Amino acid sequence: MKRCKRENRLTAGDLLALSRHFSKSEDGSITIFACFMILIMMTICGIGVDMMRHEMERTRLQAVSDRAVLAAADLDQTLDPEAVVRDYFAKSGMAEYVSAVNVDEGLNYRTVTVDASNSIKTQFMDTLGVENLTVPAYAKAEEKIQKVEISLVVDISGSMNNNNKMQNLKNAAGVFVDTVLKPENEDLISVSLVPYSEHVNAGPMIFDQLNINQVHPWSHCVEIPDSEFNKARFDIVRSYDQMQHFQWNYYSIESGNQQNTLYDTVCPRNSYERILPFSQNATYIKSQINQFKPRSGTSIFLGMKWGVGMLQPNFRPIITSLSNSGSVDAAFANRPSALNDPETLKTVILMTDGQNDRSMRIPDWYYNSDSEIVHWSRYNLQYYLNRYVSYYYHNDFYYEKYNASQGDTLLSNICDAAKEARIVIWSIGFEVTDHGASVMRDCASSPSHFFRVEGVEIEDAFEAIARQINQLRLTQ
Repeated sequence: MKRCKRENRLTAGDLLALSRHFSKSEDGSITIFACFMILIMMTICGIGVDMMRHEMERTRLQAVSDRAVLAAADLDQTLDPEAVVRDYFAKSGMAEYVSAVNVDEGLNYRTVTVDASNSIKTQFMDTLGVENLTVPAYAKAEEKIQKVEISLVVDISGSMNNNNKMQNLKNAAGVFVDTVLKPENEDLISVSLVPYSEHVNAGPMIFDQLNINQVHPWSHCVEIPDSEFNKARFDIVRSYDQMQHFQWNYYSIESGNQQNTLYDTVCPRNSYERILPFSQNATYIKSQINQFKPRSGTSIFLGMKWGVGMLQPNFRPIITSLSNSGSVDAAFANRPSALNDPETLKTVILMTDGQNDRSMRIPDWYYNSDSEIVHWSRYNLQYYLNRYVSYYYHNDFYYEKYNASQGDTLLSNICDAAKEARIVIWSIGFEVTDHGASVMRDCASSPSHFFRVEGVEIEDAFEAIARQINQLRLTQ
């Protein structure tokens, strides 16, 4: 018995030998490494799950924050901005997440910021000592009415007499004027009204400020060389020719008798057809619009040239002079602003119901004396030719100054020049053909700046443009 016990007892030498054997053995090492890697992977996956939950909650909280400040910053919003923000969070079940709401507003702007945060309990990271994750959200929105210079270029050509289009235009333009010229925008937003048909009546105020070879007193249209449509500005130091005063396009036949009609001259002659520069008097602008009557042909490019040219800084001496004489509001004496003025938005709203058409002129040899100039102010050209001139000589009395294709090219040129000058162009094709729509779409700053509308839809287009001029932007 004692001998057996002695044989089972391990000596110090035996233990030393056993430890040396175990340290050199590699049996089971892969299993241990695999277990270690699985543990690491489970830890990483657990962290990933917690981080994914954190990001989902952050996205949800940020989306509510963004929507809340955008709604609250809207200057048309009459409710308390902070109350609007908190209401958004409350209706999303996040009322307790709002840390702070700050509102800064003045005459022409409103800025709203919100800080919000939530805390989510981790499901895996708590094993690493992280029991909760903070979910932050921050949003800031600002609506700011900058100084805005608007050229409202509208078609009053003869085709506007159809399908109640003129009345629809009057209603729509009135909505536009009321939307942009709110009392809170006083001295910030100017509207220059540019009605056009076959030509543009600059009116005596602007006409007298330009270097023009004036040959008659009855109307105030300016002939603009084709080269001028390649640049946004007017060359106000060059000498321009005055547009002839005559009626070419038709004459009336009443009771079988030809009538010497003179009310539809190529150059518009009525006071309500003149350009109205840099105004903020909504009542006066709408009063002029409400007097519009359809007349004559369509030269969109001429209307656009005036609308763009009046927004260029080199036109400022003319506006300053008109302001000094009381014809333009004193607040706009230093308009148009510089092209690089970060506080000024320059924009043209161009509307037509048709497309560029041909336009005729009398040759110089029949319009180069006082007697001839007076003669054509008294006679409708077609009436005179049919009554007093042999048919074989009719073509000698007029020539084609513009045709439709040429008009499209000139319009494209001036639109491109305006875009280069960073002028925002909105265009409206009102019951136009596909060709007319294509021309107007190409003129616009982008396809989204073009509206093709029918009937009363024109009012929606004008209102949408007016609202977008008040730029609401998420700033952060």
